[in-house]
Amino acid sequence: MGIMDKMWDGITQVIKMDSKVEGLSATVKDQQARIEDLTGRIIRLETALEIAMTAQGLKKPIEKK
Repeated sequence: MGIMDKMWDGITQVIKMDSKVEGLSATVKDQQARIEDLTGRIIRLETALEIAMTAQGLKKPIEKK
């Protein structure tokens, strides 16, 4: 019975790990969405800052060639 108990414990641990991995996957997905949202917000802030600085003459507009 010792071998069966060890096998059962191993299977039980794998099942528990699977649920933890699924939970971690959901957390990572949520964090990735938050990072992407923050990236978009930073891009918009940088753009607004550049426009304001250009309007006040603090920065020359980038000339496209």
